[in-house]
Amino acid sequence: MGTAHTRKLRPVPDSEPRLVFRTIHGYRRAFRLAGSGPALLLIHGIGDNSSTWQELIPHLARNYTVIAPDLLGHGRSDKPRADYSVAAYANGMRDLLSVLNIDKVTVLGHSLGGGVAMQFTYQFPHLVDRLILVSAGGVTKDVHPALRLMSVPVFSEALKLLRLPGAMPAIRLTGNVLSKLHGTPLRPGALLHDTSDLVRVLSALPDPTAYEAYLRTLRAVVDWRGQVVTMLDRCYLTENLPVQLIWGDHDTVIPVGHGYLAHSAMPGSRLDVFRGAGHFPFRDDPIRFLRVVEEFLTSTPPLEFEAERWRQLLISGISEAQISGAPATRMAVLDAMGADERSAT
Repeated sequence: MGTAHTRKLRPVPDSEPRLVFRTIHGYRRAFRLAGSGPALLLIHGIGDNSSTWQELIPHLARNYTVIAPDLLGHGRSDKPRADYSVAAYANGMRDLLSVLNIDKVTVLGHSLGGGVAMQFTYQFPHLVDRLILVSAGGVTKDVHPALRLMSVPVFSEALKLLRLPGAMPAIRLTGNVLSKLHGTPLRPGALLHDTSDLVRVLSALPDPTAYEAYLRTLRAVVDWRGQVVTMLDRCYLTENLPVQLIWGDHDTVIPVGHGYLAHSAMPGSRLDVFRGAGHFPFRDDPIRFLRVVEEFLTSTPPLEFEAERWRQLLISGISEAQISGAPATRMAVLDAMGADERSAT
């Protein structure tokens, strides 16, 4: 569906989201707020911030109350020495919504934010109307080799070189060159696809507090073997929840195969794969992304949470019959669920 970063949304006049600050548990939380109507919570990925949604927020705000936080340790939020696990982030989202007096929300999460969104849904199912996962982390082990290396202390120390004078301008220049190379006959496959966005994320890391928060977040979810958590063993709990999955087929950070596994493990979920898009499909093709999200929101009723049904699902657990897809995909889901190194949250 088109080439990366070539399809742009038209600006919405007088609709810039407000950057708002609230202090919760003594820490300042920043978030973008716009619109009115049913609540829509947008959760960004690791090292990123709420500005990643800047182009989409005005369009979504025409029909929804959009809340796009900077996760603790990211963007304009405080960066304390704290718990940066996905469970802690989910608690932070619950607390922010409580402060804003919002008791029901559709949760949309990208990358690490997808893992946080799934964890939020698991911890607070009574608060969730729908779930949208975009190139989500926390499905199974595979992750970009660079993230595995950065989780190892000896390699993560190399990130401190970003603080040297001239380091970031050199990286931005290299990123610009590689981004221009992408899309030409000389490019090596899809490996350069997300270069500009990854450089954008790296640009925040020279700040020492952002760097420490980034490493704490990364090590909570990734080690040298890959991702250390999986949501596949709890996907059956989304049985009655409307779920939309969105992935780019050129995603080199979290491969599109994770989207197929999640779709297979989540009864009744929808999966849209964006051809030619990478790890940031909402930036590669925002027009299609907005169309998919809005169609999902308008065509699905919000979940009516039933505590007794939830209890019965927990008692029954998952069965192989609930896993859909081709035999190879079903087997991959069962293998990932049975891996003895996975972490429970």
